Amino acid sequence: MSTHFYLAGHRGNDDPRFHIGSRRAAGWYCWDCGVTLHPKGNMIDIHGEWADMLEACPKCGRKQDKEDAFSESSVGRELGFNKSKPMKKTGVKSCSSFTWAMDPERLKRIASHHSGSKRTIVDEYNRQYTWAAFQRMLSECPLQFHSAIGVRFC
Repeated sequence: MSTHFYLAGHRGNDDPRFHIGSRRAAGWYCWDCGVTLHPKGNMIDIHGEWADMLEACPKCGRKQDKEDAFSESSVGRELGFNKSKPMKKTGVKSCSSFTWAMDPERLKRIASHHSGSKRTIVDEYNRQYTWAAFQRMLSECPLQFHSAIGVRFC
């Protein structure tokens, strides 16, 4: 499951001039060391089978922290149950990835032309974001992939 983001007024348009990208739950991540617990860690495998996830961080050895599957996890966010404000986490907890369709520098330029309070970004569920709110959302996406910039996908 993923959530797609667009420039306001273009929801559902998969043209990379308007489609910003998509956020997906990406399994366990050591927020302190900056490493995924997925043994492969690439864009294709990270969203596949999570049964192969490592039991502890390969750098520091910390084990997975308890996280409520619905109200605290990245999966819960994608399913609409995690309503907490996005924030960077600590310890070994779930994370999301973000796959960019639009060049992030282009999005930044577009957003900078609007006042800070204007909602210039919308997701597929019609939730609207200011540039600052979108950046907070990205703080939960330590895994960011740029290989799909300029590609139509949904």
